[in-house]
This record gives sequence, structure tokens and C-alpha cells, in this order.
Amino acid sequence: MLQNTGKLAGCTLFITGASRGIGKAIALKAARDGANVVVAAKTADPHPKLPGTIFTAAAEIEAAGGKALPCVVDVRDEKQVSDAVQQAVETFGGIDILVNNASAINLTGTVETAMKKVDLMLGINLRGTYLTSKLCIPHLLKSKNPHILNLSPPLNLNPIWFKNHTAYTIAKYGMSMWIGKQCRKVEIMADAAYAILKQPSSFTGQFVIDEDILKKEGVTDFDAYAVEPGHPLLPDFFLDHQPEDLVKQMEAHGASPAFTSGKADAVSTGPISDTFNTIRGILSPDIVKTTQGVYRFDLSGEHAGVWYVDLKNDAGSAGSGEPPVKADVIMSMDSADFIKMFGGKLKPTMAFMSGKLKIKGDMGLAIKLEKMMAMMKAKL
Repeated sequence: MLQNTGKLAGCTLFITGASRGIGKAIALKAARDGANVVVAAKTADPHPKLPGTIFTAAAEIEAAGGKALPCVVDVRDEKQVSDAVQQAVETFGGIDILVNNASAINLTGTVETAMKKVDLMLGINLRGTYLTSKLCIPHLLKSKNPHILNLSPPLNLNPIWFKNHTAYTIAKYGMSMWIGKQCRKVEIMADAAYAILKQPSSFTGQFVIDEDILKKEGVTDFDAYAVEPGHPLLPDFFLDHQPEDLVKQMEAHGASPAFTSGKADAVSTGPISDTFNTIRGILSPDIVKTTQGVYRFDLSGEHAGVWYVDLKNDAGSAGSGEPPVKADVIMSMDSADFIKMFGGKLKPTMAFMSGKLKIKGDMGLAIKLEKMMAMMKAKL
């Protein structure tokens, strides 16, 4: 894990939505370097369901070694944003880094999404990012090394995101349109933000910026800037997983069901979930290209359930429930044997020959799965 080096000491970060979740986690990491943090968020009074206010976040930031300025900010309100920017400049002498973190999310289809929720997502995610950036840029231009970090996805145009929740996708992709240099010296880093958050460890409470990704994007001064949250997170970003899995992951880490289209099933926990977290960590376009198969696992026993691994589409995906497309191979076995097999303690051939593993479908594709199991063994 990258250590704090003090490179952000004295730098001023203006972070929207910093009263909790990812925004506060970034603030606390910067605070350990001795940074100044403007906590620009709406929550001044305690929320009945979500922990944290701008004032409690500010207290944590100062306890971590930084300086904090709590400001009540709804990024849709131009006056509130303008006032907060001015307070930041008056208090700390300028702004060096803007983190556009504030977002609204509603994972519903076009027909089911109420226009007030469309307006909310476009207003916060898209317009709010534009407005805050617009007002901060004149001050960022005076900084020696200014950056804007947008917590939004790369523009990979994966059709499944448009299919399942077009309004949210449009709003988040709108944030990503800021990628590139908008004006002299100001770098917009939406891809870098995504690289931080999509890592396999992203739901274990530890995030590290991928230095190679940052260098590829032309950023050389952020090599020690990492997010190291010590609390549950409310992620609002795109993962290369199915939307249903994203909803479960969000609720498992503190998201209110009010942010989703309905109450999602409780996220699975335990050894099977851990195994699939490892599987997601090794997925890559190369594995997908060489495998070209979709697998469904019908597990019985202590951890019964249906899981899938898609090694045919896009960069691959894995999770609980039915696969996104028809499975080429269906494997049935006891959950305890499944854990042993993917952990390298039970050979697939022996499991099949002994009757512990039953296979329906393409046997050639079933054999190809052993390559991924070998990669997992090295990870475990």
C-alpha cells in the first residue's frame, strides 16, 4: 500500500459530498498529509439513516492532521457553490485540487424513472460537476499543480448500462465528458478516479491509486495520493459487474434502499462471496478472449445458491444469481467442494470422476475453466 509522503501538505482540496463515504475517505487520506480540505456537502444536521455531517467530517479531518472548512453546499445551487469557493480562497489562499464526488443515483429503466429523479441526477452529477468546476477553475489556474478529479466512469459505452438505467448512465457519463484539458494546466482525471475504485480490494476498506494509470494520463505528482477509508463506504461509480450486483454491494456498505429502484436482496457474505471476489480480481480481456464461455454454478449445502462467471462478454463479470446471458456450462456441486476446487484443494477432474461435480453443456468450455482456477490458486 502506498504510504503518505506529505506531498499534499499545504494543498487545498475542495471536495463535494465530503461529509461521508468516498468523499470523506479521500479527505481523510489527504488530511494525513497535512492538507487543507473544504467539506462541501449538504448535510449540516444529522441524517436519520446516513451517518456524518459536514461538521463531524471536519472534526475527523482535523484529528487526522489536516485543516478543514465545512461549507453547506448543494452543487445545484450556484450561490452556495460560489460562496463556498470564495470562503475556501479567503481561508486557505486558493484551491489546488477539486474532487467532484457528489452524485445522485437511481438504478431504474427509462419507463420506471420519474422525471424528478432524472432531473436530480442530471442536476447533481452533470450540472453540479460543470458548475463546481467552472467556479473553481479560475482559482485552480493560480495553483502550481492544479487537478480536477471526477469520480465517474471511463467512457467505455458498455450497452448494459444504457439498457438497465439510461438516465443514471447519461448523468455519470456527462461527468466523464470533462476528461481532457479544459484550459491551461487543469487536468481532468475521471479515468484515474475509476482506476482507484474498480480494484478487487475495493470493498475490503482499502483503496490505492494505480500509479501506472495516473502516469499514463499524464499525472506524475499524485503518486502518493491514495484513499484509505476506515469505515463502510457508499460507492457511486461504475464497476464492470452487473447492476444487480452493484446494488447489493452498495447496500452492504451503507447505501439506503431509497437510492435504488427497490430493496435489493441482502448481499451474500462468506466463503463463496470471497471466492467470487477473487474471481473478479483476476478477470481480464485476455481471459475472456481465450475462454469465450458463460458458466453457471448451482451450489447446494451450507452455502447454497446460484452464481455465475461470464468469460464471454466485454471484460468478463462474476457474481450471484443467474448469468446475464444463457450459460454455456452448468456446474452443480456442494458449496464446500466448490470452495475446495477453486482453492486448489480439489482437482476438477477428480471432482467430476467421483460424482462431486456434475456438468451440463459444453465439456470443452468446462475444461477451459481450469486455467482460471490455476490463476486463483496463485492468488489465495
